[in-house]
Amino acid sequence: MARAQRLAALLCLAVAASLLSLGAQATTGPRARVGVYELKLGDFSVKVTNWGARLMSVVLPDSKGNLADVVLGRDTLAEYFNDTSYFGPITGRVAQRISRGRFVLDGKVYHLQLNDGNNTIHGGGTAFSKSAWTVKEYVCGGDSPYITLYYHSFDGEQGFPGSLDAYVTYRVTSPYTLGVHMNATARDKATPVNLLLHAYWNLGGEGSGRDVLGHTLRLHASRHAVLDAELLPSSGRVAPVAGTPLDFRAPTPIGARIRQVMGGKVVGYDANYIVDGGGEGTMRPVAEVRDAASGRAVELWANQPTVQLYTGNWLNHTEGKGGGVYNQYAGFTLETMGYVDAVNHPEFPSQTLRPGQEYKHDMVFKFSF
Repeated sequence: MARAQRLAALLCLAVAASLLSLGAQATTGPRARVGVYELKLGDFSVKVTNWGARLMSVVLPDSKGNLADVVLGRDTLAEYFNDTSYFGPITGRVAQRISRGRFVLDGKVYHLQLNDGNNTIHGGGTAFSKSAWTVKEYVCGGDSPYITLYYHSFDGEQGFPGSLDAYVTYRVTSPYTLGVHMNATARDKATPVNLLLHAYWNLGGEGSGRDVLGHTLRLHASRHAVLDAELLPSSGRVAPVAGTPLDFRAPTPIGARIRQVMGGKVVGYDANYIVDGGGEGTMRPVAEVRDAASGRAVELWANQPTVQLYTGNWLNHTEGKGGGVYNQYAGFTLETMGYVDAVNHPEFPSQTLRPGQEYKHDMVFKFSF
């Protein structure tokens, strides 16, 4: 057994070194020790980089056995270093938007970097999604390949209080299941924490040339957070989806009512849904998506209270993989998380960690074809 484990470890190192040669150019500075790591079970393959703890690709068959990558992204690590489209990273310390880049915690006002007009989005311009995470464990073989990545966020990073230790584990299991498990611990001060995975999906294949408007979506969500023109829940209201273009309680093509939706300043979904059922931290079904043309489908389960549906509204001749380009609606995201801007809304469940408290965020993607 020990010999088999040693051989598996050597194989993992060889695979990582081979993949690293495809695009890592930085060997010193904040981009040092950045690589690409593959998790593979038969014809199911997932690639991850520790640059932003980023999901780079998910390759699986369609109903005819043809393999395709269903995650939008870039070809090389060098391109990810300068990516502004959030292709696949873990974002934080607080994902989505914080109104005016400020909040009050324990009587003290904190000011954050403004990187979305007058607001902060995805924690600011750097930090979690644009830093090298440490590879803590990497097991590329066996029945359950996985990688665990670690990031230390220092006190005052991007304006947030206190130091924070964050981890994410990507794990592949049979049949065609990807688990993404995030956790974080506040070390010395109270701080808000709300991490998410910002992966764009196209079940027809990222290079298929087809958008996702024909994908059929079902969301286990009967309510949504009412967002204003800046995509903030300024009113603090939660409203039923019934009778609105946001209603996906029954399987519906994503594009069926998209022209009736303004996702900020452009047409498309950028909506926050309250997931039905379950108590705090309970794993429950969030969504099912199916692409009839390829036969691929995915079920998403998670333990977070909300999910953000985004339809790539701002993709516009954006460089993608293999020399291709992504235009509007080339992919969709389903970002499970806590309530948007909860730190400024006491009526929402709190996203604040006290020293020693742990944040846990689990997602499971179950693919079929």
